[in-house]
Amino acid sequence: MSVKKELFGKTADGRDITAFTIENGNIGIRVLDFGAVLVNLCTPDKNGKMEDIVLGFDRPEQYLSNKDYFGATIGPVANRIGKAKFALDGVEYTLPVNDGENNLHTDAAKGLHKQLWQAQTGENCVTFTISVPDGEYGLPGNKDFSVTYTVTEENGVKIHYHAVSDKKTILNPTNHTYFNLDGHTAGSIENTELTLNCSAYTPTDEHSIPTGEIRSVEGTAFDFRTAKTIGQDINEQDPQLIWAHGYDHNYCVDGYNGDGEVRLIASAVSRTSGRKMEVYTDLPGVQFYCGNYVDDKDGKQGHDYGFRSAFCLETQYYPDSVNHDNFPGSVFDAGEVYDSTTEYRFSLC
Repeated sequence: MSVKKELFGKTADGRDITAFTIENGNIGIRVLDFGAVLVNLCTPDKNGKMEDIVLGFDRPEQYLSNKDYFGATIGPVANRIGKAKFALDGVEYTLPVNDGENNLHTDAAKGLHKQLWQAQTGENCVTFTISVPDGEYGLPGNKDFSVTYTVTEENGVKIHYHAVSDKKTILNPTNHTYFNLDGHTAGSIENTELTLNCSAYTPTDEHSIPTGEIRSVEGTAFDFRTAKTIGQDINEQDPQLIWAHGYDHNYCVDGYNGDGEVRLIASAVSRTSGRKMEVYTDLPGVQFYCGNYVDDKDGKQGHDYGFRSAFCLETQYYPDSVNHDNFPGSVFDAGEVYDSTTEYRFSLC
């Protein structure tokens, strides 16, 4: 394997954006140093046809906007913070108010997905690094981040996150890639079969902020412990589904105990293409989102992306965990290392 570099375009202030392509002969990815964004992920279907199975754009200026966070590395804190506020050791911190009265994905305009990272290549990987100064986004601590994308011999895309702060802070990065196992132009993902190794989820209020409850999926539309199509129960008249226009909820990973074990948490299958994707992580939660608000014109190859045309499985600490003592903690002391691995592994079913 080797890593190929090419110019992708320019930032708004004229700096080069570089694309890095990594292939192992079976699968291939292309990632940018702008936003540490995953642009392309190509895998074969059951007939051997290679297709790109992630949503995205062809032009750099589109990633300068990227309202749906296609392929983006989200951070320093992914998902939502209620009232855009939290307290550490009696000190209250305020983040950008960018989702009603709440915070979503740190900062839509200036978060890590809108920054140019430094890049270093390896034999089958590329590592992006960036520093965030104390007080940026309202968060305490000078923070150093790295994200490494690796294409493995097992046909996996491994994403390794590493971060450390010089002050107590919250850290919860994730990757926001949108998958369609029939190809990025294929349309609805409601016939994709999904399994989640999660016996509970965190219900939300009507603004998608967790209530603090950890609720069993038993007997509900949220039960994916046995494989079923994404569309089977998505239109049930459950307030949780009505408020979010479908699935957009954090699931609690079974067996998580903070020991750092990378375990299988989910799998998705398309009977049409024959593709199977397995998700492995050492994190306690995964946000299952069905693209309920996707409406993007002129995506890759000029394709328009619409409602439920892809799904996301964003590994994470639970959203708003800093404001709920019963959730696994995303608070890290000064000098305490955040280190996490997520892998998306591909095969044929």
